[in-house]
Amino acid sequence: MEIAYLLREVAPMVLGVLARRFGDFDAAEDAVQEAMLAATMQWPRTGLPDNPRAWLIQVAQRRMADAVRSDIARRNREVTAATRDVQPPSDIEPAREDTLTLLLLCCHPALSPASAIALTLRAVGGLTTEEIAHAFLIPEATMAQRISRAKKRLATLERPFASSARTETAAWADRRDSVLHVLYLMFTEGHTASTGEAVHRADLAAEAIRLTRIAQRLRPDDPEVTALLALMLLTDARRAARTGPGGELVPLPEQDRTRWNRTQLTEGIRLATTAITAGLDGPYRLQAAIAALHAQARRAEDTDWPRILLLYTKLAALTPNPMITLNRAVATAMVHGPAAALALTTDLEPALSTSHRLDAVRGHLHEMAGDRTEAIACYTAAARRTTSTPERDYLLLRAARLRQ
Repeated sequence: MEIAYLLREVAPMVLGVLARRFGDFDAAEDAVQEAMLAATMQWPRTGLPDNPRAWLIQVAQRRMADAVRSDIARRNREVTAATRDVQPPSDIEPAREDTLTLLLLCCHPALSPASAIALTLRAVGGLTTEEIAHAFLIPEATMAQRISRAKKRLATLERPFASSARTETAAWADRRDSVLHVLYLMFTEGHTASTGEAVHRADLAAEAIRLTRIAQRLRPDDPEVTALLALMLLTDARRAARTGPGGELVPLPEQDRTRWNRTQLTEGIRLATTAITAGLDGPYRLQAAIAALHAQARRAEDTDWPRILLLYTKLAALTPNPMITLNRAVATAMVHGPAAALALTTDLEPALSTSHRLDAVRGHLHEMAGDRTEAIACYTAAARRTTSTPERDYLLLRAARLRQ
């Protein structure tokens, strides 16, 4: 298990080195996979090397060099790089943040934002195609095609992964929105796993926070980067309270707020306040402000729902999105009642036809309105659609309680 976690941590760094050195993402990804396979076979017998990252880079470089030498005619532009002597482990810079470099490079301007985000989630975040499809609310086959097209597009470019400090600075201006969205989606999948037996994937959420901290250190004057980090910390602070003794899902109103991480809350509120001073004209600043209001409420009934509703209304106008509308509906119910909230959900079915969340929210709203029959039907429909075991169990439990 220790080896598996280690490989997950260093794989994006190794891929970043090879992609930058050889300029071929697809081949670099294949070489890294072969190196990781070799590691899983050798390290249990020989023990971990002194520098696992350098070991993987060295093995992966040899795999790429062998592949290039066997097909020189087709890969002339990689010959010079591939036939150079493989760098010894001691010569590989340990301090370079290759994961963030890979993040920037995957968000190439030649790719559409959706393709860049999908490719980066696969290469940097380590998500499966199924998990990425859930994040985008599209079928898995469609997402697989999108990732494949992104790789093929990069293959047509002349050394798209060649980089330097100067080009990375210029790349930030072009790719900032895609990079932030990638980090946001990565954290979202870590905070609420779309599939499997666990409510969250702490390792993925932690990686998203780590990368966002790096981005915030590099761009401390960008209020949206600071706000995104604040949003992650304020949200992740609730992680311990989101599950019960048996791993069951505990919704926000029922959480024991004494279990929230006070250190993360304090830092998150400080960062959110700093970001908001630049104005509430960015989507992450608005979401960080909403998260801060939740964090500052000592009890669920103390939540400032009127202000949260105002922020969601502004957010929906700034970045129209069905999930934002759904969250706005919940806030509307807390201020104006469930009937007004249900009216906001009437036009969301086409956009959320593959997601369970619309039925889940409608079940909650019908329950608030006292319509048990509709609430049970919605909870049951949502349970059938979700691929998360804790969410399914929670929804079925809500329906069962209403039947009683």
